[in-house]
Amino acid sequence: MSEDQLGAWMEANRLNWDDRTAIHLRNRTGFYAIDRVKAGDNSFSGFVDAELGDVAGKRLAHLQCHFGLDTIRLARRGAIVTGLDFSTAAIAAARALAAELSVPVHFVEGNVYDAPALLDAQYDIAFVTWGSIIWLPDIRRWAKVVAELLAPGGWLYLAEGHPSTLSLDEVDGRLVALRPWRTPVTAPFVYDDATTYTGDPTPLTHTRSCEWSHPLSDIIAGLLEAGLCLNFLREHEALPWRHFPMMVSDGEGLYRLPDGHPPLPLSFSLRASKSGAE
Repeated sequence: MSEDQLGAWMEANRLNWDDRTAIHLRNRTGFYAIDRVKAGDNSFSGFVDAELGDVAGKRLAHLQCHFGLDTIRLARRGAIVTGLDFSTAAIAAARALAAELSVPVHFVEGNVYDAPALLDAQYDIAFVTWGSIIWLPDIRRWAKVVAELLAPGGWLYLAEGHPSTLSLDEVDGRLVALRPWRTPVTAPFVYDDATTYTGDPTPLTHTRSCEWSHPLSDIIAGLLEAGLCLNFLREHEALPWRHFPMMVSDGEGLYRLPDGHPPLPLSFSLRASKSGAE
């Protein structure tokens, strides 16, 4: 697989996310908690708050930060935060939102694979959550990037949709496996969706996007190969969005499968740390 082809897939995703940004900022469906954050709410959904813990005074890199909503939450919790995203529109929106709210955040535009050169620093925490790694063709390369960004003793916090959910669709009230559970670098899922995932009917100009499904075994192997130590791995029966139409709200910002349906892992979280000595 040539670098040109990989670059073309990543560029398609970047253009797609440029289009999504303005729609997400308008937030007509309330998918994003923009008003709550503007009102001072710095909490994360479900288990993330408890697992992340105190970040005050920590140098934190928020990778693939979109328009910076969670980045601002982290900064208001006292972290010294840098947000990175490859979308020009998203970074412009993030800078504007941080300025509006008078929150000190440094935002950098660029590909996450180039993060060590772009950020030129080491961090106590790398923060990556919700719908981030499916856009990356090479998960082991990403793991090396994370390890390079971390200072000795630093750690990654990752919360993501479970890879098993990517292979499933709801058909006639049942969950059916319609896609492979592992996506080779050379064979992404290619989608041509007219609108974004928030329910807003505004059409996208750049409709094509490419996704990769990374099994837990590949994610964990990549982090271990990069020299990180796995502190914990947890699977959860909830997500912060309604991935399948049948899912119901748990009343605490997450969605789960309805009562009577066999429980399935819908998300996972992990922490992986770098040795405290070089």
